[in-house]
Amino acid sequence: MSKLVSERIKELNLQFPPAPKPAGVYRPLLVIDKFLYVSGQAPVNFDGSLMQGRVGDTLDTEQGKLAARQVGLTMLSTIRTHFGDIDKVKRVVKVLGMVNCTPDFQRQPLVMNGFSELMAEVFGNEFGIGARSAVGMMLPDGIPVEVEAMFELY
Repeated sequence: MSKLVSERIKELNLQFPPAPKPAGVYRPLLVIDKFLYVSGQAPVNFDGSLMQGRVGDTLDTEQGKLAARQVGLTMLSTIRTHFGDIDKVKRVVKVLGMVNCTPDFQRQPLVMNGFSELMAEVFGNEFGIGARSAVGMMLPDGIPVEVEAMFELY
């Protein structure tokens, strides 16, 4: 991508929620060599509260997808807050998306597209789309989606 990520964010007019503080004994992110590992992120609303819901129950697939996009905004906020220069992030390498859903819900990959589409908008298709897993499970605090990711740095 020829344009700086920070310029692309401005161009897309993206707004970010506040970066959450760790809710346990872990680091929000960790840099090892040329890789940035981001701990699991929840969808944080712009007022700092957590989004709530269970896909297949209180949320439909589209609402789950919007929650996954909000996780992406939260993750970018976490990177900017705890790492600093977002322009040092080259690409998405690997994403694990966890969807809080009913046992019969089978569209976790569609929900996770909300996160992946945002990363493609920000980093471009070549660098914004990495390897990905999408699974269903119970999540803490009633959040609908949690995502952890690994990025390559320049």
